[in-house]
Amino acid sequence: MAGTGRPGGVVRPTLAVVGATGAVGTVMLQILSQRKDIWGEIRLVASPRSAGRKLAVRGEEVEVVALTEEAFDGVDIALFDVPDEVAGQWAPVAAARGAVVIDTSCVFRMEDEVPLVVPEVNPHAVRLRPRGIIANPNCTTLSVIVALGALHAEFGLRELVVSACQAASGAGHAGVRTLREQLSLVAGTELGTSPGDVRRAVGDNTGPFPEPVALNVVPWAGTVREDGWSSEEIKVREETRKILGLANLPVAVTCVRVPVVTTHSCTVHARFENEVTVDRAREILATAPGVVLCDNPAAGEFPTPVDAVGTDPTWVGRVRRALDDPTALELFVCGDNLRKGSALNTVQIAELVAAEA
Repeated sequence: MAGTGRPGGVVRPTLAVVGATGAVGTVMLQILSQRKDIWGEIRLVASPRSAGRKLAVRGEEVEVVALTEEAFDGVDIALFDVPDEVAGQWAPVAAARGAVVIDTSCVFRMEDEVPLVVPEVNPHAVRLRPRGIIANPNCTTLSVIVALGALHAEFGLRELVVSACQAASGAGHAGVRTLREQLSLVAGTELGTSPGDVRRAVGDNTGPFPEPVALNVVPWAGTVREDGWSSEEIKVREETRKILGLANLPVAVTCVRVPVVTTHSCTVHARFENEVTVDRAREILATAPGVVLCDNPAAGEFPTPVDAVGTDPTWVGRVRRALDDPTALELFVCGDNLRKGSALNTVQIAELVAAEA
């Protein structure tokens, strides 16, 4: 890696954050400021309309530069958090100019020559990147995969059913803004007691969601796929299979948008090759990297979004063996969709790549 010289003659890799002004990009800068500083220059890149803005990273104000080919000169690793069409155009450009690209979009995730990496589950995959691109999984996949990976290593996963309660921030700044605007419209009222009353109060202000999300749940996220499935649901299925190396794993997912700002929550039904015990499952989860076990319902202790938000781990609770299947476990999982669900996992991958030098 070319890197940047630092005091003492240490050469550190140069990092570019592409999409630095977005919802996930903002969290990336926070995480880079909080974790061990292994970087030389951190270059902030965004659309031309954001060029010239100054953002804080590592306690310094850094000016945003426009996304151009020259923006990748001397860059060793480039973190991409941009719309799919932008990633599809510019990630190969950055890779061609010598950067290892770590991309959060869905463009490259299922391509054979692009590894899909979760450092706690398949860190070895980062070295196999013939196109110079590494993909970051979907935020919903990341909400459950760290815990599932630990259990799979012990028990051997053979079937998975997930219901994902997705936070508004999964739809970016627009999702959060829409939720807050809708909450202000319904706060202090008796709405939610008559058919259509919330819809009338909200009007056309549904933002990126097909229905009102305040005082409501919306059983849809993503775009329409074949046979009534959504793109978000198919992503979780395909990505879980690829990360775990289980190409034929039966997976069924239902995504539901809920009135939570940040942190996805999932109910998980996981069947394994052999009989499982709750005690052993708890032991595995309690010691798994990146997992916090919070599981004492009698004392009111289980994960919720308001406790998991802003934290890095996957929080797991309600660990039970299925009543009718001794090979199956039931779990409730929470994970901050902007941190581990995107920004943190991307930074962790970058740290693995940087450690190769």
